[in-house]
Amino acid sequence: MIRKSTIKIVLLTATCLALGRLVAHGQSGEVTIHIDAAKTYQTISNFAASDAWACQFVGNWPDAKREKIADLLFSRKTNPDGSPMGIGLSQWRFNIGAGSTQQGNASGIGDEWRRAESFLDNDGTYNWQNQAGQVWFLKAAKQRGVKQFLGFSNSPPVQFTANGKSFATKGKVNIVPDKYDAFAAYLANTVKGLKKVAGVKLDYISPVNEPQWDWSDGGQEGCPYNNAEIAGLVRAIDKNFQSNKVSSKILIGEAGSINYLFTKGDKHGKGNQVNDFFKPGMPSYIGDLPTLSRTIATHSYFTTSPMAASVKARKALADTVAAIKGLELWQSEYCILGDNAGEIDGNHRDLGIDAALYLASVIHTDLTVANASAWQWWTAISPYDYKDGLIYIDKNKTDGNFYTSKMLWAMGNYSRFIAPGAVRIAAMPSSGPLLVSAYKKGNELTLVIVNPAKEPVTTGFDAASAKLSLKLSYLTAQDSELKYGKVTGNNATIPARSIVTFTGTIN
Repeated sequence: MIRKSTIKIVLLTATCLALGRLVAHGQSGEVTIHIDAAKTYQTISNFAASDAWACQFVGNWPDAKREKIADLLFSRKTNPDGSPMGIGLSQWRFNIGAGSTQQGNASGIGDEWRRAESFLDNDGTYNWQNQAGQVWFLKAAKQRGVKQFLGFSNSPPVQFTANGKSFATKGKVNIVPDKYDAFAAYLANTVKGLKKVAGVKLDYISPVNEPQWDWSDGGQEGCPYNNAEIAGLVRAIDKNFQSNKVSSKILIGEAGSINYLFTKGDKHGKGNQVNDFFKPGMPSYIGDLPTLSRTIATHSYFTTSPMAASVKARKALADTVAAIKGLELWQSEYCILGDNAGEIDGNHRDLGIDAALYLASVIHTDLTVANASAWQWWTAISPYDYKDGLIYIDKNKTDGNFYTSKMLWAMGNYSRFIAPGAVRIAAMPSSGPLLVSAYKKGNELTLVIVNPAKEPVTTGFDAASAKLSLKLSYLTAQDSELKYGKVTGNNATIPARSIVTFTGTIN
């Protein structure tokens, strides 16, 4: 029997090869998009971004500006012309800081924008007025309808680290086992404290971030772990959460690269995380802990180019996750890093469509090949000259200008329209450059089409025996940001170098 995923990879690879020819020769063509609602894949959990690190300052900016930025990220309202006011993120990631901000220059982190406050003071008491800017964004997200929240920790609080810093020494784990319980208590208290001061429940706690890296350069808060150390820490957190009736689920993985989930990798004891954590009988097995989410999270860095290699790795990852019954995959952090096999350079801001199209191709591949049920961007707001922000700002702690990128709206082509609980269904172009994915919730259909080619593509739609009705479209291109339109008939033209979301029904 041929696996569905095997068929999918062959077709997607063919699409990628066709894309290379189309872009090179500037051809256009007519394509039929085949949709099969009977073939179902993963259920979508959320689309998200994080508040690290700029929200600690932007959350204290003048009301008009911070409210507008929050609208851009979270709002599900529409403008008078029918276009969305914002990208409607369905989850928000809150950085639970380790206290490098309180340490100031003594923290060893030179850039204060990369430090993070902690709720824990040196005398062991909690100050819930700390992280005020981030708490403002928590409240703003909830007010605009966000229903899922996650708290993540890059490092244990400095009071519990081995070297008294929020980054490691010589790549060694920066917390000793006798401090696991203290760290667990801090996380539990943070969940309860934020519920009181912000009215927001953290549905997930992610205590470990990119544990494969050394985190010894003082560039930001960070802590390395091997799998056995992660398992020990998570057992302590699970015990504390149970005894204190904390209902937040623990999210693990947050691997620095997808390869660490299904291969040994290049870091001893830090790879094969899917099996090490979720396969019974393994020494680091923790899959039966009551408060652990049946989810493994990874970051898509360093594996998105070239496309053929990206597809191959994500196919292997999907197969590894599928072998563990009931396990979900989240892509929980990404921005454009490195040179990506010469396809795009992570350096320097790009507010235009080039970076947006690359981002859309990464989202598409993670959803359709890796079967990720969540897709999450790294830092929602950036002051840097790098392709790491959905919204960019002046590097000013009290006020400044902000600038939207086409990456914001490209992500919105997915996040604004694909609701939690939607199920991905089969959708495939007959030929040509288009990257197509479809999602169904009840009889509501969302269809996202990416056209990276230099020419428009005319499409028709075939839903076999199902009744398909596409009603509205939302276009992101060099001169458009989720531009609203109405669909007439059973065909459409996908403009050159664009992302288009269609909404409608399928029965």
